[in-house]
Amino acid sequence: MTSPAPLIPVPRVTVIVVAAGSGQRLGAPAPKAFVGIDEHTILRHALRGVFAGPPAQVVVVAPRERAGDALTDAREAAHQAGPGRADLVTVVAGGTTRQESVSAGLAAVWPDVRFVLVHDAARALTPPEVFARVITALESGHDAVLPVLPVIDTIKRVADDAVIEAVDRASLAAAQTPQGFARAVLDAAYAEASTDHTDDAALVQAAGVAVATVAGDDRSFKITTPADLERARLLVAAAGADAATVSARVSPDPLPAPPVLPRVGMGTDVHAFGGEGALWLAGLEWPGEPALHGHSDGDAVAHAIVDAVLAAAGLGDIGTHFGTDQPEYAGAHAAAFLARTRDLVTSAGFAIGNVSVQVQANRPRFAARRGEAEAVLTAALGAPVTVSATTTDGLGFTGAGEGIAAFAVALVVPAV
Repeated sequence: MTSPAPLIPVPRVTVIVVAAGSGQRLGAPAPKAFVGIDEHTILRHALRGVFAGPPAQVVVVAPRERAGDALTDAREAAHQAGPGRADLVTVVAGGTTRQESVSAGLAAVWPDVRFVLVHDAARALTPPEVFARVITALESGHDAVLPVLPVIDTIKRVADDAVIEAVDRASLAAAQTPQGFARAVLDAAYAEASTDHTDDAALVQAAGVAVATVAGDDRSFKITTPADLERARLLVAAAGADAATVSARVSPDPLPAPPVLPRVGMGTDVHAFGGEGALWLAGLEWPGEPALHGHSDGDAVAHAIVDAVLAAAGLGDIGTHFGTDQPEYAGAHAAAFLARTRDLVTSAGFAIGNVSVQVQANRPRFAARRGEAEAVLTAALGAPVTVSATTTDGLGFTGAGEGIAAFAVALVVPAV
């Protein structure tokens, strides 16, 4: 008999993780928070620091079209942190500005929460000690708390490419996140806000609230440019190397580090006949054949491929990213599913090697269109896809002609 998972007390703190920005200056093919640092995204790394800090409700604010990806990252980070932590996770869609996104996050904060921290996912390597310092300062009676670093560089005021004067850096500090607030103070400031501010501390200060400071951390830099992303990747790689070195020192018989290997995933999908319109299967329309029933076009072959590729990359499953709560995929065909899957895997730092998929069905007959199907699926996924088909000799629901099943195996490799 297994023991029940320990109950997590209802936290009095919420951390809103803002991950809704486009990240244009990063020049990446995906929104910034979903770009890979290593095998994990910027958001996943940010959430690791959040969950390593004091227990809190975690509200992730993501672009509407990436809410499923954000939920996958959040749940995986929560499960890694411990039993029951996934119950503390909420994902909401962001707005067109940072203030709109934070406001959306505030609407999801639980009623009993006393303090709210607002954290930029782009500060992905912020250590848990910073979260703890902010919360401690709030608990000591401050209404607003800002982590800062002293300004080290000499600062000049310039105009038209000419230096006007030096600026005394002794009174300057670089603001970071998480920025912490008494929940009532932040709610009131947002309710009264009439203009946009660069961060939440500025918004609260404009409402007349004093902002206290605590020490920030050099690792809490904001990933904005390709150079910042490279810096983050080097720091993560170095941290991994240091951990391996420590492990080797304490182990009586240290093992060599495992090589980076390809990863394999499996996917299965089943749909019954009985849908409306034409049959869509393996990315092709099959005139004269009965349609499959499903949220999209019921293409069991395409859906099995999606599941296999996502599983290989550790990105959840088709329900996470293409669920029935996402109306944009109602009636969508294979090309939309596979192109989106390719983008997800690429953003996570992987390249798709190949996919093999088998169809089990009495109809339609694949032999004449196998090459056509493989070409369509390969073009949409950006990687070789092979298709085979078989019957089940009259056995099971496929043998009885009630539906179609598809089974796929995918291989992905870490991108160089």
